[in-house]
Amino acid sequence: MKIIILGAGQVGGTLAEHLASEANDITVVDTDGERLRELGDRLDIRTVQGRGSFPTILRQAGADDADMLVAVTSSDETNMLACQVAYTLFNTPTKIARVRESAYLTRAGLFGNEAIPVDVLISPEQVVTNYIKRLIEYPGALQVIDFADGKAQLVGVRAYYGGPLVGQELRQLREHMPQVDTRVAAIFRRNRAIMPKGDTVIEADDEVFFIAAKAHIRAVMSEMRRIEDSNKRIVIAGGGNIGERLAEAIENRYQVKIIERSPARCRALSESLNNTIILQGSSSDRDLLVEENISDADIFLALTNDDEANIMSSLLAKRLGARKVMTLINNPAYVDLVQGGEIDIAISPQLATIGTLLTHVRRGDIASVHSLRRGAAEAIEAVAHGDAKSSKVVGRKIEDVDLPPGTTIGAIIRDEEVLIAHDKTVIASGDHVILFLVDKKYIREIERLFQVGLTFF
Repeated sequence: MKIIILGAGQVGGTLAEHLASEANDITVVDTDGERLRELGDRLDIRTVQGRGSFPTILRQAGADDADMLVAVTSSDETNMLACQVAYTLFNTPTKIARVRESAYLTRAGLFGNEAIPVDVLISPEQVVTNYIKRLIEYPGALQVIDFADGKAQLVGVRAYYGGPLVGQELRQLREHMPQVDTRVAAIFRRNRAIMPKGDTVIEADDEVFFIAAKAHIRAVMSEMRRIEDSNKRIVIAGGGNIGERLAEAIENRYQVKIIERSPARCRALSESLNNTIILQGSSSDRDLLVEENISDADIFLALTNDDEANIMSSLLAKRLGARKVMTLINNPAYVDLVQGGEIDIAISPQLATIGTLLTHVRRGDIASVHSLRRGAAEAIEAVAHGDAKSSKVVGRKIEDVDLPPGTTIGAIIRDEEVLIAHDKTVIASGDHVILFLVDKKYIREIERLFQVGLTFF
């Protein structure tokens, strides 16, 4: 697939890295020549320096025969205009734009071929807000991913000493919970993937990813780790777009406080939020945190756009007694450094956004793609089509499907029913099949597996 990526920042660079390793023809456009050289030296891609909305630059990048334009520069206006130019002059089939400003996103009729021709809108702030909201709803989860509009969920937890299943074989999960059907999709032990089998023994500190119907998630989590109390009191450091959206989404269910440095922003927040307490000050001010009883907080969320400030305020909040801290980290190199110590969960907006982008880049009928463990693995929701003659999966038992190495099928969603995958389960046309890939180099094989006949969708 020939793809033009506008913007060589964190999201554009990470997307190029994902796609270049999958035999796509990638061209990255940016005004920053130094950043382009760094990407070009590291990846097998073309680079073009210039403004991505200029017709001459798009033509130079290969827009005449490009399959897709992904506009993820830091400017909403540049992204939207580039999609307009690609549609009008080059008839580019698929145009994806990152748009941050809610003033654009909330206007009905603004996007479409008759208006601004954007096929897919990506709002990083909304993606990250939804991601954090799910983590708040499931205390103890490292990652929570929805499939088929939330009918099934894939949850990552860290197995704790004293958990009922720690030291036990996986096959005993069914004995512990005979009424609940679930499947462990993968286990990461000391940063190495282990393919789960019936005789696999769960060890303390393993990261265990399991899939189940949404109604059964809490029951399965209780087998892996100590039950944590529900979250009630939440402190958010940073009243920017993500902080405001998150507070708006949860303020009716939790006691929420926002700490914001800017007096003007505090006034705006107090007008837009109904049940959230707004505090003007620094989230690294020890006296302010003590005065606001940070030791009683169930979750401290550092959501400013400054990685260092987020890390330091999180460490301080944890030291002062906050039960759990989650930290927004824009620099991917920091994520693995900080998560799992004093900081419970490091949230990478780039990796959260990448999954949404990858959904629209994959061949075959791929309903959703999610990056797991900071990009180390992927969970894919693929839709089966055709019949036993035209499809390599329809009409076959799971044990007869020729899956690539390191790939497991976790569940099948059929209409409203969630079927946990077992060897004898037969895949039907229209099924949403949830696959877990430990090694992303086999993604092309998964796409081919779910294509009907010899054609691409």
